[in-house]
Amino acid sequence: MNRKLTFTLLASFAAAIAQPVVAPTNEPTGPIRGKTVFEDYNVSEYFETGYRFHSVEGNEGKYRSDVNFGNGIRLLGSQFSMYSKAGKGKYFDELVISTQGLGNDPYESATLRIQKNRLYRYDMSWRSNNYFNPALTISNGQHLIDTVHKLQDHDLTLLPQSKIKFFLGYTRNSQNGPALSTTQQFDNRSDEFPLFQNIRRMRNEFRIGNEIDVFGFRLNWMHGWDNFKEDSGTTSTGLNQGNNLTDSTTLTSFKRAEPLRGSAPYWRLNLINDRQKWYLINGRFTHTSGKNNFVFDQTAIGTDRFGSGANKQDVLFGNANRPVTTGNLTVSIFPSDKWTISNHTAVTNTKMEGTSSFLEVNNATKDDILLNFQYLAIRTISNLTDVTYRPTKYVQFNGGYSYSNRLIRSVQDTDLPPLKLPVAAEQTNTTNSGRFGVRLTPVKKLRISLDSELARSDKPIYTTSDKNYHALGGRVQWKEKNLTLSASARSSYNTNSSNLFVYASKGRSYSFDANYSAKTWLSFDAGYTKMHLDTVSGIAYFALQGGRNPSLIHGDESLYISNIHSINIGARAAIRKRADIFFGYSRVQDLGDGRATAAAGPNVATLSAFLVAQTFPLSYQSPLVRLSLKLHERLRWNFGYQYYDYSEKFLLLQNYQANTCYTSLTWSF
Repeated sequence: MNRKLTFTLLASFAAAIAQPVVAPTNEPTGPIRGKTVFEDYNVSEYFETGYRFHSVEGNEGKYRSDVNFGNGIRLLGSQFSMYSKAGKGKYFDELVISTQGLGNDPYESATLRIQKNRLYRYDMSWRSNNYFNPALTISNGQHLIDTVHKLQDHDLTLLPQSKIKFFLGYTRNSQNGPALSTTQQFDNRSDEFPLFQNIRRMRNEFRIGNEIDVFGFRLNWMHGWDNFKEDSGTTSTGLNQGNNLTDSTTLTSFKRAEPLRGSAPYWRLNLINDRQKWYLINGRFTHTSGKNNFVFDQTAIGTDRFGSGANKQDVLFGNANRPVTTGNLTVSIFPSDKWTISNHTAVTNTKMEGTSSFLEVNNATKDDILLNFQYLAIRTISNLTDVTYRPTKYVQFNGGYSYSNRLIRSVQDTDLPPLKLPVAAEQTNTTNSGRFGVRLTPVKKLRISLDSELARSDKPIYTTSDKNYHALGGRVQWKEKNLTLSASARSSYNTNSSNLFVYASKGRSYSFDANYSAKTWLSFDAGYTKMHLDTVSGIAYFALQGGRNPSLIHGDESLYISNIHSINIGARAAIRKRADIFFGYSRVQDLGDGRATAAAGPNVATLSAFLVAQTFPLSYQSPLVRLSLKLHERLRWNFGYQYYDYSEKFLLLQNYQANTCYTSLTWSF
């Protein structure tokens, strides 16, 4: 169910993400060629500063999760560039600095590039993302996170234009902030308790590499050291009666510590030969020696659902090694102008091995449970061959065959008194897939592409994995002067049956896009997409049926139906070289299966939740307008407005309407 809901939400916001952000403004100011300084450099620079406004009606938490723009003064965007005229600057030949959203926007960024021809090139990027997710529809709104994620990358290239290059790099990521979660104590039928957590995560990566160009081959290697740690923890003291006040379960003390330390040193090797007329070779090899030391120590003290004293401790600890090795080789040959033959072979081997133990001790009853994990390995070998044949310039045929074999092995040490015997398991899966397509150009203005795929997999790892599936697709494009029209359709069907469950999915999508430049100062864009998804799967679950002990229920079905329609419209106009206007509108709507209200459940109360989740109708729309008025050759006044309307049909908790706007000045100096 989570997978289906994620698909719907991502698809619902695809159009909104593709739509331009209402700020900053992208209209240029100042002379195109910049100005000359120090007689040797050409300089251009601008900045856009202004004020953001916003108002929200409805669920402000959902607005922050989706948009998160607030009020205040911002440096919406800026750029400074400096180039040497003859490419022979004293200290550098190129210097470019750009920023966006500085001054407490939720998404801030800055980039820097400085280089001296034939000597060095340095690139830096910095980003800060404020992530807020209230998760109001689960756990009574007691799952949320409000963190700041900061990322920075530094890359230095020495001798960038020579046949021998050297690379140095550094990356740092951090995530910090509060979070709220829940825990269930002291058995699976007891109460839920809200818990505050302080998120602290850090990652540092150092790398060094080299590239050599000799005899028509480019050999590129990189060695890196990736280290990460997490020190998130939870502590709660005092009486906590939980969410169910009629339940006897209480917490008087709770402590959770989960320090994590890990490293992943790696090697990357890439060999390329793309300078021959009749063949191409590309080989890549990577190896990572991941290591992880972890401890999960949790202690809960209180009373259980019968009112008796409870004292439970859970400990999970270990040191895991996770070596990952991959290698692939691509060889393409071109016997003539009409033929292209490519073969790609890839091998991946992933292992998880070490000593990992789970220990649960009930300090009140002195009972304990010990489980040990020892080994898991996944090896995959795949081979793909593609052939392209172009008998004429109007027709092209594409065909291909792929083979993949996956082997999964595991060893688990289970507690079987009086002996602890390792249990080994092994599973293999083979997938065979064939593809065929054709591309037609009956006239110069028209292009038609058709493709198909048929595949069979004998033992997919998950019930929802592809097993017996096929796909059909086609695309048509017409281009004439200032008008471009395109349409596409695609379908994908999958059936996966096992000894326990049967799963089937059917997906279809259709799209249409148009672009028209009526004049040099006037252009239009429009697009429409429809995505349809049906899935059906067997389910098994535990539920109370008149008694105190839950019963296993099987033989039921989980259905999901999604019908997503999305539309995008955009228009841009330049009026007498003085004003630039952009208008955009996007709307996404999932009609579900057409029902007006959520379905009522049968006698088993838990099934009502499944029936509601069979479809997720919602609508989202966002019109925007942006105006940029030229006041002077170096000065523009900008204004933008964007409206957000999010509405769920069955779950009304997350609905909201928001108005956002900004006004700014763009100055070139």
